[in-house]
Amino acid sequence: MPLLRVGAAALNLTPLDWEGNCRQVQEALETARTDDVGILCLPELCLSGYGCEDMFLAKGVRQTASRLLAELVPESTGLFTSFGLPIEYCDKIYNAVVVVANGKILGVVCKQHLAGDGIHYEPRWFSPWPAGKVERVEIGGDEVPIGDLLFRCSGIGVGFEICRDAWVGDCRPGHDLSARGADILLNPSASHFAFGKHEIREGYVLDAVRDYGVAYAYANLLGNESGRAIYDGGTLLANQQEIVARGPRFSFADVVVTSVGLEIGARRKDHECPQPKDHIVQSDFILPNLASNQETKPRVSKRIVAEGQSVRGFKSQPAGCCDWEQRPLLKHEEFARAVPLGLFDYLRKSRASGFVVSLSGGVDSATTAVMVYLMTRMAIAEVGGRGLSQKLSHVPKQEGDDPATWVASLLACVYQATSNSSLATRQAAQEVAKAIGSEFLLWDVEGLVQDYVQTVSGAVGYPLSWKSHDIALQNIQARSRGPGAWMLANLRGALLLTTSNRSESAVGYATMDGDTCGGLAPIAGVDKAFLRDWLAWMETTGPSGLGPVEALAAVNCQPPTAELRPPATGQTDEADLMPYRVLDRIERAAIRDKQMPVEVFETVCRLFPGYEIVQIGTWVEQFYQLWCRNQWKRERYAPSFHLDDENLDPKTWCRFPILSGGFERELKELRAHIAKRVDSSVSPTVEND
Repeated sequence: MPLLRVGAAALNLTPLDWEGNCRQVQEALETARTDDVGILCLPELCLSGYGCEDMFLAKGVRQTASRLLAELVPESTGLFTSFGLPIEYCDKIYNAVVVVANGKILGVVCKQHLAGDGIHYEPRWFSPWPAGKVERVEIGGDEVPIGDLLFRCSGIGVGFEICRDAWVGDCRPGHDLSARGADILLNPSASHFAFGKHEIREGYVLDAVRDYGVAYAYANLLGNESGRAIYDGGTLLANQQEIVARGPRFSFADVVVTSVGLEIGARRKDHECPQPKDHIVQSDFILPNLASNQETKPRVSKRIVAEGQSVRGFKSQPAGCCDWEQRPLLKHEEFARAVPLGLFDYLRKSRASGFVVSLSGGVDSATTAVMVYLMTRMAIAEVGGRGLSQKLSHVPKQEGDDPATWVASLLACVYQATSNSSLATRQAAQEVAKAIGSEFLLWDVEGLVQDYVQTVSGAVGYPLSWKSHDIALQNIQARSRGPGAWMLANLRGALLLTTSNRSESAVGYATMDGDTCGGLAPIAGVDKAFLRDWLAWMETTGPSGLGPVEALAAVNCQPPTAELRPPATGQTDEADLMPYRVLDRIERAAIRDKQMPVEVFETVCRLFPGYEIVQIGTWVEQFYQLWCRNQWKRERYAPSFHLDDENLDPKTWCRFPILSGGFERELKELRAHIAKRVDSSVSPTVEND
C-alpha cells in the first residue's frame, strides 16, 4: 500500500494581522514542501485569525480575507491543503475552508456545528452549513462547489471536520464522510487550551481512526492569539487505530509543522454509500512522493517569522509526547507552560517593553512574577537569545542567551510597605525577586496612606478608627499602592500585571483600583488552593528541564494575608473568608454546577465532614451574599487568561446580573433546612428509673 507524508500545522496567528498571518501560512507551506509533505492541514480561520469577534460581520474583513486567499492559492504548488476564512454566501456568513491542490481551488467546505458555549460565540457571526447540502459559489472568478464535499486526489478520498464538527458524537461529519469513501479526515481547528482538554482531543481523533477506519490530521492554533484564550498547538496525526505523531505543545515558535508517513487507502471500500456526483470533487493533481518506500518517521519542523528580519529555522526533530507530559501532576506542568506562553505573546503583540508586578511577598504576586521568569527561561531554551531578540524586536536590545539578563530587563518587582507590612513578607518578596533575577524596588507608602486618612477625616469632621471604619482603612492602603505601580509601568512602557486569583474574585476579596490595578490578570482564572499547591511544587520540583525556585519557601511558609489591618489583629485571608478549599468547592457547586444553596450545603457537608454543619451553612450563605454583591467587581477586572472550562470571567464564560435578588428566598430556605438538621441531630433526653 502506498505511503504519503501528511502534515499538520500549528500557527501563532493574530486576528486581522493580514501580513503577519500571511507570512505564517507561507512559512507553513514552504516547510511542508521542504519536508516532502503531500497533504497539509492548516488551522481554522488561518487567514483572518479565529478571534476577530464582531469584525467577522464587517464586509471589508471578508473582502480582505478573499484577497489574501487569491495571493496564497498560487503558493500551494505541490500540496493539497486548505485555507480557513469567513465566506459570505446567500446573505449568510460561514466559517469555511477553501480547498486547494497544486495552486488550484477545488471547492469550499463549511463548518456544520458551531461552538456557542463557554468562551465561544460562533453563532453570533456564522451560520451552520446543513449536512448533505452542496451548492455553487464564485471564488476568485471561478465557480466552485460549496458544502458537504468529499475530495479525491490520486485516488485518495479526503474529507473535512472543522474543529467542533468532531465533538458532536454520532452527528460528526466524519461518520458520513467515511461511509462515502473518505480515506483521511483533516481537522482545521482553533481549540483553546484548558486543563485536561488535550486528552479529550486525542480521544475524538482516536474514535475517528478506530470507528471509521480512516487516517486523521488535526491542526491547531498556537499561543495567545487575541488576548484571553491560549492555544497549546498539540497537532495530531493518526492512523491504524493509534496516534502516530504528536506536535509539541506550548511552543515559542511561530510555525510548527508536524508530519509523518501514513498508509492511506487501506480500508475496505465495498460498503461505501452511493452519493450524488456533485458531492465528490475530483482533482487531477498527483500527490508528491506517494510511494511504498516513503519514509514513515515522524518529524517536527519549527520556524520563527519575524517582520522585516530573516527567518530563523529550527532543525527537524522527532515528533511525540514531550517528557513533561509523562510526569506526575500534569496540571502543574501545563500551568507552568500555558501562562508563560500567554504572557510572552501578550507582551510582543501589545508591544509593551516588559512587566511590572507589585510583589507583596504572598502567593499570588509570587506566582505572577515566577511566570515571567519561566516565560524567559522557556523562550531562551527554545528559540535562543537571537530568536528572542527577533520576536521582541520592539524591546530595547538585549544580547546573549543568559536568562538572568533578560529577566532583569523585562521584569520589575516593587514591594510597597505600610505600617501594617511585616518583615517576613518584605524579606520573602526580596528573596523571590533575587532568585528569579528581576529588578527589585522597595518603597514606603505609609505617608500617602496617612495623607488620605487625614484629608478625608478633616473633610467629614470626625476621626477614622479601626473599630468603626475597618473596610475603608484597609482599602485605602491597597489603593495608595496603585498609582505608584502604574507610574512605574508607564515610565518603562511596561504592562502592569494584576495578581488577583479566582477564589478572591468570586467573593470580591479585592480592592478595586488597588490590588486589582493592572492591564492583564494572568492568574485570575485559577483558584487559590491550586495556586498554593503549585507554588509549593515550584519550590521543591518545578517544571521539567528547569527545576525549582527554592526561595519560594519564604512565601510558602506563611498563611495568606492581605496585611491591611494592624499586625496585632493577626489578619489572615481564611479567617476573613473561610478555608480556601471550602470556598472553592462552594464556588464550583454554586456557579459551575448551578446548584441552589441547600444543594450546595449538602454537597459541602459530604466533602468536608470535619466541619460543623452550622459553620458550613454560615460559609455557604456568606459565599452567596458576597458573590451577588461583587459582580460589579468581576465586570471590572483586567482581562484574564482562560485556563479551565469553568472560570468566572463574565466576558468569556460566566454571565451573572450586576443587580439581583441576592438569593434571599433560597438562603431563607437554607437557614430553615439547617435548623431542621440541627433539631433532628439532638437526641431526646432519657431519664433512668
